Amino acid sequence: MTWRLVHRWLGLVAGGVAMVLGVTGAILAWNPVRDTWQAAPTPADLPVSVLVERVSAAIPAVEEIRRLPAGELVVYSFDAGEARAQVVDPADGRVLRDYRPSPVSRWVKNLHRSFLLGDAGRLAAAGFALAMLLLSVAGLMLLVRRLGGWHRLLAPVRGSLVQRIHVVTGRVVLVVLCLSSLTALYMSAATFGLIPTEADDEPDVVSAAGRQADLPGGQLPLLQGLRVQDLRKLSFPAGADPEDTWTVATAHGQGWIDRRSGQTLAWQDAAVVQHIYDWIMLLHTGQGVWAWALVLGVAGASIPLFWGSGLILWWQARHRTPRIVDNSALPQADVLIFVASENGTTWGFAQALHAAFVRNGHRVHSSGLEHFRAGAAARQIFVLAATYGDGQAPAHAALALARIARQPVTAAPVTVLGFGDRQFPAFCAYAEAVDQALRTEGWARLLPLEGIHQQSAQQFARWGEALAQALGEHLVLDYRPRVPPSTALKLVSRQDYPGSAGEPTTILRFVWPARGWKDRLAGRGLPRFVAGDLLGVLPPGSSVPRYYSLASGYRDGFVEICVRKQPGGVCSGHLHGLKAGEYIQAFIQANPGFALDGARRPVMLIGAGTGVAPLAGFIRGNVRRTPMHLYYGTRDPALDFYFGPEFQGWLGERRLASLHTAFSRTPDGGGYVQDTLRRDAARLRELISQGAIVRVCGSRPMAQGVTQVLDGILGAIDLSVQQLKARGRYAEDIF
Repeated sequence: MTWRLVHRWLGLVAGGVAMVLGVTGAILAWNPVRDTWQAAPTPADLPVSVLVERVSAAIPAVEEIRRLPAGELVVYSFDAGEARAQVVDPADGRVLRDYRPSPVSRWVKNLHRSFLLGDAGRLAAAGFALAMLLLSVAGLMLLVRRLGGWHRLLAPVRGSLVQRIHVVTGRVVLVVLCLSSLTALYMSAATFGLIPTEADDEPDVVSAAGRQADLPGGQLPLLQGLRVQDLRKLSFPAGADPEDTWTVATAHGQGWIDRRSGQTLAWQDAAVVQHIYDWIMLLHTGQGVWAWALVLGVAGASIPLFWGSGLILWWQARHRTPRIVDNSALPQADVLIFVASENGTTWGFAQALHAAFVRNGHRVHSSGLEHFRAGAAARQIFVLAATYGDGQAPAHAALALARIARQPVTAAPVTVLGFGDRQFPAFCAYAEAVDQALRTEGWARLLPLEGIHQQSAQQFARWGEALAQALGEHLVLDYRPRVPPSTALKLVSRQDYPGSAGEPTTILRFVWPARGWKDRLAGRGLPRFVAGDLLGVLPPGSSVPRYYSLASGYRDGFVEICVRKQPGGVCSGHLHGLKAGEYIQAFIQANPGFALDGARRPVMLIGAGTGVAPLAGFIRGNVRRTPMHLYYGTRDPALDFYFGPEFQGWLGERRLASLHTAFSRTPDGGGYVQDTLRRDAARLRELISQGAIVRVCGSRPMAQGVTQVLDGILGAIDLSVQQLKARGRYAEDIF
């Protein structure tokens, strides 16, 4: 059982009840704030004895004075045989108003505490409090994992509007919800007598018998030494019971006073359990601390948003799974395909593989990896496994490895294909675990394990070609990526570079249309993005997007990409032919492993050619003046020095700390970007030793060359690129 499963199913099952508890809790949290504002101020040094004199003079037949947590003083008395409760002013004892708790407030409180069901409802509320505790802990763990660690718990939130709402409200809700759940459990246990809240026994004391008249409350030494601000309750001795005593309760303890002599008969310090219960009450209700009550109210009011956005995300994830047509029953199928996918995208690849085998006359069965087993007719088995987070299984496949270990091994080979993101150290780690489990059990395989980076259709097609060759049959994998809704972007400007070797390049800047809150909630238009994310462009007549790294962020107010025209390139040719005022259809794909997200440590940016685009975006967004050092390689400064004028301006603005260039096709140009690294080796070692992070963007051969050079440079300080990747300090965006 994983945190994701706990969070998902508890959220779905108990989320509606949590919403009721959150809304009623938010309403009740307003009471301490209102009561604090309404309470008459109490002088800091006012003795309880003086208060007794003032109240006794204003109200006859007083039985009890209570000081509420918000500071209001309520006097309980009898007037002509009728019980009364009145709020008084401590300054003079006059009556301010009758004390009548709102019936609506009482109803809301009963709904919150017991669902209007008495003791049975209190037991149910305790059960839901436990469920909320597990839900909040699971949500907190997932939030920390999603944002990249505890130190990033307050990092900027990315993704769609619904995702951002869920994460932001989660930050508000989860810690407070966890605390509220713990305190609710404690209070429930105290209600049913499972936990003591006060001293076990009270002293057996009575007022001394005699004909002496009762001493006025203003003359009692114990009350003269107590301040009203410390008072909780003062009970007057009953006139009909000559042995009855004065009883005073404070946060520090309880005292009993002889009604005739004024002698303190007994004093009992507050037990530790009482102090604990007082703190539990304060943390759960906010009574007595209005600022904390406001925090509780905001958290409670956020729960409907939190649960509603989570429900929408769950619904969206369910609908990402495509419907498999021509899905044969497992016992009759000769090809089995098992899928492990967290967000449903891997099912698109499974659908393409399934359809290709069906076209070739095979009977194919596809299902989730949690259903893994080999039917009698199976001749080939495939596992398409995505990796979640730091190497974990998708939620539905959490127990798949144990199931694999229980299945009898057959002659049918099992081929594993992994899906992941190379930006993360645990790239395809779950697929590797599945493959290792199969080989340990003795399953054969047709092809070795291969990993697909960022749902690459090209890599998948190449794997399909290798599969067809291994099977000895013609197999065409017609994979069409599930493209998210696109937005029309208007071209507003372009910068053209002639390039060299017949490869012109252009920097295109687009703007997007304004959208209202309904569009945002429905997920229409562009989500918030940062430099380093990807722009998926849909060229006319094609459903296959081409991806370009973004040189801008959402806050810049425009979308900017750098595009080199490829010979015969459908999308690059279309983009190069655009004129100002024309539109494209595009969408944003997040690239979280590459983003900087407001890093404050020094940053080394290494790029070549058009790969400098996201690095330029990082520098453009560096409003905090974090030290950024750019190492940039291209061919000829007169032909393809992209963002050259901008770099000079950013140097002047201190958004860029230093610029190191290499031009490979000009005399004395400095060679390649790897050569700039070698020339600056001493400072590179110093920066890395100071905790610098590294971002590399460009072609795969360039990235491999940079890795080799940096490994040589960092070897002197016992570091390597692989170690930096494992620590989250090194990421690549390569093509």
